[in-house]
Amino acid sequence: MQHFFVTPMQVEKPYIYLEGSDVNHMKNVLRMKKGEKVEISDGNNRKYVCAVECYEEGKAVLTILEEKELDTELNARICLFQGLPKADKMELVIQKAVELGAAEIIPVITKRSVVKLDAKKGEKKVQRWNEIAKSAAKQAGRGVIPQVSRIMSYQEALEYAAALDVILFPYELAEGIAHSREVISSVKQGQSVGVFIGPEGGFEKEEADLADKKGAATITLGRRILRTETAAITVLSLLMYHLES
Repeated sequence: MQHFFVTPMQVEKPYIYLEGSDVNHMKNVLRMKKGEKVEISDGNNRKYVCAVECYEEGKAVLTILEEKELDTELNARICLFQGLPKADKMELVIQKAVELGAAEIIPVITKRSVVKLDAKKGEKKVQRWNEIAKSAAKQAGRGVIPQVSRIMSYQEALEYAAALDVILFPYELAEGIAHSREVISSVKQGQSVGVFIGPEGGFEKEEADLADKKGAATITLGRRILRTETAAITVLSLLMYHLES
């Protein structure tokens, strides 16, 4: 069954009004006819099974057949601070982060980030990344669409993370896997958690020291050096497994 997202404002029981590019996709690409069923998420943890009623100017009118509350969200807010990687690796990281329950992805420029984006290119990238997040949320059956924020400097990212309950900082020079297990297992449901992942080449020692001063918990992911995309997936997988209710 096809899955679309709307805002709560588009739900006017007993109808839902689908708008934007999704209307063209439903009408002209999928060629959905009256009576065909679709799933709709309102971005607020509610899902509806609907039937196509009709098409109006710029809208698809859907009749609500069934309504239920979703339970696909983690009982914790996880924010991934991802050091900008090369090529299309960021797209993979966003896709997998959404599947694993992240609530927000923040692209971060660090000292070892190779990718350089001006304001215009950065804005287009963020738009593209948010489309990937939306698509991944549909595929994963998420109740909300995780947000990809604007690109931040490392200092901005640390200041943004200061409001979170826990900050995890995987670092290749860190030691003590037992301590790392304790740190991850100490994360509680209901908390907000920031995860900092470096780009190719990892973090500079100066960046690691600054994170430590800001209260981040430095952890190790084992004896092997992981690629940036692998490190992000590893930490999020551990958190998902630990926090899944």
